[in-house]
Amino acid sequence: MLHIRGGTVVTAERSTRADILCDDTGLIVQVGANLETPAGYDVVDAGGLLVMPGGIDPHTHMEMPFMGTTASDDFYTGTAAGLAGGTTSILDFVIPGSDRTLLESWKAWREKARKAASDYGFHVAITHWNDQVHADMGTLVQDCGVNSFKHFMAYKNALMIEDETFLHSMRRAGELGALCTVHAENGDAVAYLQQNLLEKGQTGPEAHPASRPPAVEGEATQRAITLAGLLGVPLYVVHVSTEEATSAIAQARMRGQEVYGEVLPQHLVFDDQVYTASDWLKAARYVMSPPFRPAHHQKALWGGLMSGQLQTTATDHCCFCKAQKEAGKADFTRIPNGTPGIEDRMSVLWHFGVKSGKLTPENFVALTSTNTARIFNMYPRKGSITIGADADIVLWDPTAERTISAATHHQNVDYNIYEGMTVSGLARKTISNGKLVWDNGDLKAVRGAGRYLERPAYKRSARFPL
Repeated sequence: MLHIRGGTVVTAERSTRADILCDDTGLIVQVGANLETPAGYDVVDAGGLLVMPGGIDPHTHMEMPFMGTTASDDFYTGTAAGLAGGTTSILDFVIPGSDRTLLESWKAWREKARKAASDYGFHVAITHWNDQVHADMGTLVQDCGVNSFKHFMAYKNALMIEDETFLHSMRRAGELGALCTVHAENGDAVAYLQQNLLEKGQTGPEAHPASRPPAVEGEATQRAITLAGLLGVPLYVVHVSTEEATSAIAQARMRGQEVYGEVLPQHLVFDDQVYTASDWLKAARYVMSPPFRPAHHQKALWGGLMSGQLQTTATDHCCFCKAQKEAGKADFTRIPNGTPGIEDRMSVLWHFGVKSGKLTPENFVALTSTNTARIFNMYPRKGSITIGADADIVLWDPTAERTISAATHHQNVDYNIYEGMTVSGLARKTISNGKLVWDNGDLKAVRGAGRYLERPAYKRSARFPL
């Protein structure tokens, strides 16, 4: 039981001086100024710190089988690293294999995730369509606490779906009160461009962004929005990285369509020059999809976050080590796509967003926690500092600096894309379910302490417009 005393509580709406009491069930039981410390409670000094809802990362891939290998962070190491950075919950992705139904795949991911150190939930990917998929979607929503499904418009001959499958899935999700999320890139165009580049002898990491130019994301985003509009269902676009996609989302929202957009901090910081490094491995470490873009796209992404047309930040955390990346040494299309980032998301966004004056602390809380909780129907259990909410809390030092390095991070990967970057803003203490799990550099994560987040279906009248 904890008494968090003397801090400034920051929510998505306001900042105020207040204390917080967290009981032994892991819930917030009182919020108010100058509270007395009850018997049996440990005092956590928050003097000079901001007290915020723990971060929620809505886009991670822990121990994901992909491109002939498996992501190096498992559900324990990845969530533990998240706790060190102030993230107390994740939404990961169930990717059905060819030999498993959706429901069987969800059960397999539940088993893998039992080792998680923080709370977790799942989006379930739809990779084909038949009567079994239709039935399993119903079971997942009604009995398993899943309220979101993922759709890949990219990765041809692997995860990519055709528009007809997308329409079937969106209609079924709409019936069930679930939200469809989408990786929007034109997979046919990407496959064509990849082959064309290989035929020209362009095999290195520098060919990766050339095979996935901004236009293929813009086209697919517009197409996904159009298809969702035909059925009148909401849509969530993951890892928006271009001016074209940002504009498509903003225009749809201005028409009254329910569309949400997610941004990765790495797309706010890095541009496509990372692929020009003379060191093959250094460039390959940045191979992810969508790739890093020409710098002018960052202005649109920041504008979307500042204006509210883009609502969340995530990491697409998907780690592959040196030996795994080197599988694509002779062919860039075989470089496993993915970068780490769960431990650094909040610090990077604070430094480049709040410290620079683009975002307020309240905006920061909305973009790292509250908006995700609202969109994915976890609010006010998550993303809030209110009585009855889960005691997932981060004590944030807004001015302290740290230099990011693979030598000191907790992610299970042998590099860090932010290597050597000094940022202001860090988690001094992280509390998960009422337990102090990160304390000024001391990680006290417990394997298996994380709980599965059952997220109920939406009632359209009860959705939070953002």
